[in-house]
Amino acid sequence: MNSRSPAGPSPAAGDRLDPEIVIVAYGTPDLLRDALAPIAGFAVTIVDNSSLPEIAAIAREAGAAYWDPGANLGFGAGVNHALARRRTPGSDVLLLNPDAVVEPEAIRRLQETLHAEPGIASVGPAQLDADGHRSRITWPYPDPLEYLAKTVRLERFVPVRAQYVIGSVLMLNAAALERVGGFDEEFFLYAEEADWEYRAHLAGWRNIVREDVTALHVGAATSSDAARREVFLQAGQERFLRKHHGVWGWQLARWSVVVGSLPRRLLLRGDRRRAARERGLLFQRGPVAVEQTYRPRAPRAAVADERP
Repeated sequence: MNSRSPAGPSPAAGDRLDPEIVIVAYGTPDLLRDALAPIAGFAVTIVDNSSLPEIAAIAREAGAAYWDPGANLGFGAGVNHALARRRTPGSDVLLLNPDAVVEPEAIRRLQETLHAEPGIASVGPAQLDADGHRSRITWPYPDPLEYLAKTVRLERFVPVRAQYVIGSVLMLNAAALERVGGFDEEFFLYAEEADWEYRAHLAGWRNIVREDVTALHVGAATSSDAARREVFLQAGQERFLRKHHGVWGWQLARWSVVVGSLPRRLLLRGDRRRAARERGLLFQRGPVAVEQTYRPRAPRAAVADERP
């Protein structure tokens, strides 16, 4: 972390705006309705990447701003679309997945934590899944050496690295947004938050979890197709590695996976063998290249917006 001071004193609690809540939706109207139920008192902006009339109706009923960009922009560009049309300029922003539920008191406590001391770029709550189990919400930033270490079974010797907090329920500091900028729209569905938090990290900010605050995240809004989801996930990892570690960093990670999959494809059986084969082939082809077969090819014609 560099030594520059990322921000001055935070505003006093009484002078602070409530956070604006940004939801990037893609289908799943029932989940969106559940997400909106407890946050009626906040300014909410919904970007509908699926252009569904039902999503527009739910937003209208909830008093939320609704934007249909006319195409599936992906998560990062969807967030930027909302940030450019803020209802409360200058406020902190809570990113909320449509398959997540967070109570107002949890939101207030997250914002208190965000401003408890200077230099906190983002804070997320602990998350519970549909069965009430805690989910993992922090991960190390992707690093080529980790991929290589896993191939040669030396992971335990990799130094502990800084971690990012997943973006399904994540509050962003308004000052950090001003300093770091918006999301990189080259990312489509995964690793956008890792990239933003890494940029904040390099600028001297911290990204943290408040473990005594919880949110529900059922995790059903991205895709029910595990193979498709894996492609998008690994494509996000590839973009991060290329951006922050260069083409050779990506190639080291890529071929570590391909080579590491070979003995597993020979020695394992059944589902484990098939999974090793599919992972190896995915990295051999390149996840970003494979992802293009799943991406929408043209924008939709209808573009609409509604503001309360």
